[in-house]
Amino acid sequence: MDVLERDFYEERRRKWRRNAFWRGFAVAFGVLFLIGLIVGSTAGMRPASPHIAVFEINDIIFDDPQRDALLAEIRDAEAAKAVMLRINSPGGTTVGSEALHEAIRDIAETKPVVAVIGEVAASGGYIAAIAADHVIARGNSITGSIGVIMEYPDVTGLMETLGVEMETIRSSDLKAEPSPFRPANPRATILQQAMIDDSYQWFRSLVGERRNLSGNALDEVANGTVFTGRMALENQLIDAIGGADEARDYLESVDASLSDLSYELWEMPREEDGLGWLLGKFGMTDRFFGRFSPGQGPLLYSIFK
Repeated sequence: MDVLERDFYEERRRKWRRNAFWRGFAVAFGVLFLIGLIVGSTAGMRPASPHIAVFEINDIIFDDPQRDALLAEIRDAEAAKAVMLRINSPGGTTVGSEALHEAIRDIAETKPVVAVIGEVAASGGYIAAIAADHVIARGNSITGSIGVIMEYPDVTGLMETLGVEMETIRSSDLKAEPSPFRPANPRATILQQAMIDDSYQWFRSLVGERRNLSGNALDEVANGTVFTGRMALENQLIDAIGGADEARDYLESVDASLSDLSYELWEMPREEDGLGWLLGKFGMTDRFFGRFSPGQGPLLYSIFK
């Protein structure tokens, strides 16, 4: 075999290997795509047979229309005969907690709702809990923290050290207050305190209404104090000590027909359902790199601090 013939066959082998690689890649991608379609088609499907819907409230609570829409689905689903809330949240924004509370109360108008507190349901998490008809916590769960807070940094000292100045042109000295870039404006501080007080009175009244508390009994729990489950029971902030078994006992006491029903978890669809979810497993989406929230101004929080 001469040199030209040998080069010819060698080039053919290289071409075959390249084609084999791309054929394999296309087959693998096609399989992933097909699996993604299957996963995507089943995502978001809701149980059709009668059941007790389980809804989890985890982490920090924000205003979330998608969450509220899912709760509305549970409200309207004929198959969901009752709801058990599993709560493990230190709280969140006052607006987010308010919206969540209202969405749960909408369900409770037509279906029994029981809340089970896990590690913590403080502040906004407690606002969610008292939307239920019956609140259960572990003896060592953390709850309460009835109050409102707003915090922002003051970096004026650091700016002075670094020799940095912030020039601001605004329509009045109350616009864009408070700011971390200038000393607190006394007038703005008074107005901010008024906002905090107004939101706190709403929270306090909500606790009084939902837990049938008033006077000194309400004063003693609505001062930002946190409680264990046992302390919360003593102070009438919850109804019982326990967990899922006690929640089922409660639901069965309300409606005996619930005794034979299974628990079915209702979840919000992932942003990366289907193929995106599979790609995410390989670090090919922003899940791998993490997500960063856009900058926000000061928010009123009802959160355990």
